[in-house]
Amino acid sequence: MTTTTEAAAPPVAARTTRPSFWTMRRRDNLTGYLFISPALIGSLLFVLIPLGLVVWYSLNEWNVLAGTFEFIGVENYERLVSDEKLGEVLVATGWFAAGLVVLNLGLALLLAVLLNQKLRGTTFFRTLFFSPVLVSLVAWTLVWQLMLQPEGSLNSLLGFFGIDGPNWLRNGGSAMVSVIVVQVIKNVGLNMVLFLAALQGVPSSLYEAATLDGAGAWTRFRRITLPLISPTILLTSIITIVGSLQVFAQIAVLTQGGPGTSTTVLIYYLYQQAFQFHHFGYGATISVLLFVIVALLTLLQWRMRRKWVLYES
Repeated sequence: MTTTTEAAAPPVAARTTRPSFWTMRRRDNLTGYLFISPALIGSLLFVLIPLGLVVWYSLNEWNVLAGTFEFIGVENYERLVSDEKLGEVLVATGWFAAGLVVLNLGLALLLAVLLNQKLRGTTFFRTLFFSPVLVSLVAWTLVWQLMLQPEGSLNSLLGFFGIDGPNWLRNGGSAMVSVIVVQVIKNVGLNMVLFLAALQGVPSSLYEAATLDGAGAWTRFRRITLPLISPTILLTSIITIVGSLQVFAQIAVLTQGGPGTSTTVLIYYLYQQAFQFHHFGYGATISVLLFVIVALLTLLQWRMRRKWVLYES
């Protein structure tokens, strides 16, 4: 009997499987980067690159009419330090920002407290005070320009009561007050809505407990309302201060920075140097100064939040 011996098959080498490159973690990371990429690209194209170009332009003298672009180093910054007109501009900017912030925040908080009451007609007044926010800025300013003329409707109303109204836009003090009031009425509704939302988030049980303990209206407002809405106060103050340093259209339409330099705020002075006198390098230098001022004020407010914002430790 013949026995056939089958050759044993060689052992199959154990297959080693490489881990996939697209692991779950990498997929999650890629998804996150894709979601934030529009904001990152937008910040790069419209914030970081323009900011870098502004700093570069401030180191050059660029005359568009003559077609020259010359590197001059820090000469524009030396000119900024020695600019005699800059002091007046900074003073006007300070007065405008201070008046706008105090009136805007104070009036907005007052309106929010009044309109937070459960009374008939509050919805109508909320809409009334917020409606200027939706109106075109230029149209709003042009209407007020007509009203503030010497023979305008405002002086006609004052004349009805026997009051001789001033030339609002051609007197230094009244011109600044006029610009501030026009801007306050235009944007006070936005801060009012923010304060309303914050007030409606304050638990009513706290007011009831304070009333039972004998606390009056002012004490309840100072001890309960203000601390609990302090984060919103911080937000609105930052928005309003930064916005006050960027107001341009109202100045350009109402006063053109006059009379003299009484209403020439920093951003309007920047416009004059760059687009009226064609000193684009010096205008870029002023814009760097404006950026530094805004950044310092915002940082100062953010650092102070620990002292007066309730929820900050």
